[in-house]
Amino acid sequence: MLLAIDTATRFAGIALYDRNGLLVEQMWRTRDNHTVELMPYIVHACEQQQLVPGALQAIGVSLGPGSFTGVRVGLSVAKGLAMALNIPLLGVPTLDAAAYAHSRETLPVRSVLPAGRGRWCSALYQTIGGKWQRLSDYSLIDSDELATSLTEPTLICGEVDTNLAEDLRESNPENAIVAGPALRARRPGFVAELAWERFVSGGRDDLTSLAPIYLQAA
Repeated sequence: MLLAIDTATRFAGIALYDRNGLLVEQMWRTRDNHTVELMPYIVHACEQQQLVPGALQAIGVSLGPGSFTGVRVGLSVAKGLAMALNIPLLGVPTLDAAAYAHSRETLPVRSVLPAGRGRWCSALYQTIGGKWQRLSDYSLIDSDELATSLTEPTLICGEVDTNLAEDLRESNPENAIVAGPALRARRPGFVAELAWERFVSGGRDDLTSLAPIYLQAA
């Protein structure tokens, strides 16, 4: 059983996942109250499944980019649980999790998260030769740069607000294909799935050195 934690932005969530797949997935919008809200959600999910702490085999956690405080809260809780239970910890980049929901798309997928001050964290993904892969570095760009980066029809997912969606459709209508609100939402179940794939392959991250992913302007 793996517990996944995602508090990278104001859209937070947790999930429980095992060899049969997703068991529990809870998502909520927080007003930067990650510290207060996270543990009650974890406790409720475990109680719902009648799980004792010893039943957990691994912890997956969203690493960012995202909110400075939010990412650190999730990572701190994940490290504490992994250390207390002596189980593997597996970090998952937040943009990877947001994009992975669309891994069966034939189009390129551009994953975005808000970075504040009109800027966006972003990365490009696509399935090539049957393999889902990230095609670009994680980058920090503004909406104009995001629009001009779309050189072919591309699905946009992640935390795309109404203003960005309208800007992209107006400035690059041929190539900006913005997923609907429910489809572009980042789900903790995909953090869990990516972490579980690494876990069953024997992967784990070092508790001491695992660090958040933060992006800085060039």
